[in-house]
Amino acid sequence: MASRERIRTGITAALGCALFLLFGGAASAQDAGNYPNRPVMMIVPFAPGGASDFVARIIQQGVSYILGQQVVVDNRPGAAGMIGTEAAARAAPDGYTSFLGNIGTVSINPGVYAANMRINPDKDLSPVTICADTPSILITRLDFPANNVSELIAYVKANKGKVAFASPGSSTLNRLEMEVFKKDAGLDMVHVPYKGGAGPAVTDVLGGHVDLMFTTMSSALQFVKDNQVKALAVTTRERIADLPGVPTMYELGWKNLVTSSWQGVMVPTGTPRPIVDKLHAAVVKVLADPQIQERMRKGGAIAVSSKSPEDFKAYIDGETAKWTKVIEESGVRAD
Repeated sequence: MASRERIRTGITAALGCALFLLFGGAASAQDAGNYPNRPVMMIVPFAPGGASDFVARIIQQGVSYILGQQVVVDNRPGAAGMIGTEAAARAAPDGYTSFLGNIGTVSINPGVYAANMRINPDKDLSPVTICADTPSILITRLDFPANNVSELIAYVKANKGKVAFASPGSSTLNRLEMEVFKKDAGLDMVHVPYKGGAGPAVTDVLGGHVDLMFTTMSSALQFVKDNQVKALAVTTRERIADLPGVPTMYELGWKNLVTSSWQGVMVPTGTPRPIVDKLHAAVVKVLADPQIQERMRKGGAIAVSSKSPEDFKAYIDGETAKWTKVIEESGVRAD
């Protein structure tokens, strides 16, 4: 009797599983076909004013128009972007929560906060497409007693441990750029990490509360043009058209500082592929618009996109490997 009962239980379980796959799969396809039928949230894990927020708000309107539903930007700063990243990773994989990840939250955080992260971006988030590539710029407060990189190095060496550099947090590209510079130039400076992205850090450089920082071009370009901060160098290989008088770190001899940040759309892992493809097509179409590209350029970013989600995944894997090596070699840990 017990044997027959086990057989009946097994048949019932198998039938239930088959029905779930049949009707659950059909429902998923139907949902994807109707997607979206309500607003789509885009989580930005940093405060307004930084590079990620800048990119999100540029593409927001166009993606909303293509999808036929409002894309709502939801800023969730804190913990070096991990608060927003975790919220996105734990959201329902139904396409109604997207995430604007960046190099820090996706490729750098795991190396810096390996023991503390409650989610794994590589496993819990699925790439859709890269959106923007953003070079960095080395800025100082306006009254800082150095007008070029050579003078900066000389001043810092003459004032060991007294010069403070800001960063948007321990696990950011801008922090790692400065660590590379410090190591290569033999500098001793104090790190002042900020919560909430580049905006608050740049604001304190403007206010003279901290001396200098590497920051994304989009976070500082207008302040440089308005002569509110000094720009000493950029991290591109060639000079920036909007700042032709500012040299590159590369031409000054700092070959390891050809660097750039990136932002890209991701979704919770498990989001149906038809929805991922629909989001990919919408974002790529917006990024192909010359007006969007010009707005990006004026803000210090370059509009780029991925041919497919798989291409974006391969790019992320390469970036993660590269910066994990820098983290290990420099010994950077969370502050």
